[in-house]
Amino acid sequence: MASDAKNVLGKNLEICSNNPKTGFFRDGCCRTGADDQGLHLVCAEMTEEFLNFSRSRGNDLIQAVPAFQFPGLKPGDRWCLCVQRWKEAFEAGVAPRIVLESTHISTLEFVDLSDLEDHAIKG
Repeated sequence: MASDAKNVLGKNLEICSNNPKTGFFRDGCCRTGADDQGLHLVCAEMTEEFLNFSRSRGNDLIQAVPAFQFPGLKPGDRWCLCVQRWKEAFEAGVAPRIVLESTHISTLEFVDLSDLEDHAIKG
């Protein structure tokens, strides 16, 4: 259990990833705060297709940026994505799979639960 925050299933928000360390607060959790303009709420498992899509939209998630404690991502890494980027990828047919238990409940303000469930990593 990551914090008092809830996930999209209404249960306690679980850790998304500690390797690489993700989340706006770099605590492994997809939770947000007043300074998080991107709303890093969706725990997603990176794919080459999504990483290339994100780069084509001006957000290179492959290249490391040490100043922001950003290691650079590769397929298979789990990362807290901005909800609007995930939604954009979903609408383009390239959304990565997600971990429902680690995706913040506020995601439901932007995306339908059924769409999230369709992209959920099972088990």
